[in-house]
Amino acid sequence: MRAKRKIRDAGIPYQVPPDHLLPERLEGVLAVVYLVFNEGCSASARGSLVRTGLCSEAVRLGRALSELMPDEPEVSGLLALMLLQDSRRDARVSTHGEVVLLEDQDRSLWDDQEIKEGTGLIQRALRASNPGPYQLQAAIAAIHSESKTPSGTDWHQIVELYDLLLELNPSLVVELNRAVAIAMAFGPEEGLAVIERIESSGLLDSYRWLYSARADLLRRLGRFEEATTTYHRALALCENDVERTFLERRLAETVKGSSSPAE
Repeated sequence: MRAKRKIRDAGIPYQVPPDHLLPERLEGVLAVVYLVFNEGCSASARGSLVRTGLCSEAVRLGRALSELMPDEPEVSGLLALMLLQDSRRDARVSTHGEVVLLEDQDRSLWDDQEIKEGTGLIQRALRASNPGPYQLQAAIAAIHSESKTPSGTDWHQIVELYDLLLELNPSLVVELNRAVAIAMAFGPEEGLAVIERIESSGLLDSYRWLYSARADLLRRLGRFEEATTTYHRALALCENDVERTFLERRLAETVKGSSSPAE
C-alpha cells in the first residue's frame, strides 16, 4: 500500500507517540494520520475508490490525539476535516460503482452526525484565533457540508479561505484547488487561467488531477478538442479503476459533444 510504504520509508512508527513526545512530533504525526485517511478516501489500489477501514483507523487516531491534546487547535482541525470528508463517503460512489463528484452527490446520504461533530470541532478550534492548514481545510469542508445545494455553496468564501491556506502552506496542489474554487465563484475562464499558469510551471506534470480539472473546465467552455486531449493525459496517469471509469465517461461525453452540430 502506498501510504504504508511512505510511513515505512520515513521511519515513522504507526502509532500515537507517548504524551511527553507529542508536542515536538505533532506536525509529523498529524501528517501521517492524514496520509492514512487520504489513502482510504482515494485508494491507490486498483478496483476500489474508498477503503473504509483506513478511513476509520485514521479517525480513531485523530480522536486519540484529540483526547490527549484537547486544547491544540490543529489537532481539532484535523479531526474535524476527516469527519467532514468522511461524512460524504456513502455518496461518493454510485450504486454502479462510479465516482460521483461533490456537485452531483445525493446530500441526503451524507452523515449528519459526522457533519455536526466536525462543524462543532472546527468552530471551537477557530475561536483560538490561531488558524493552521488543517483548520482552514476543515473550514472549507464545513462550508460544503452546510450547503443544502451545490448552487448554494459560498464559493467566494471558499476562495478567501484558500487564499489564507496558500499563505500558510504555499503549494501548487493548494493553488490547483483554489483554481477550481475560482472557476465556481467567477466562471470557468478565470479558473482555467490559473490552472494553465500552474501547468506551465511543469511541476505537476505527473499529477492527474491537474489534467482532469483542466479538461473539465475546457469541456464546460465548449473547447472539446482540447478537453479530449487533456482527458487522455489524465487517463494516462490514472491507476485507480473507479477513477479511470469516471474519466473515460467524461471523455466519451466530450467526444460526443465535439461531434454534435453547433446550434
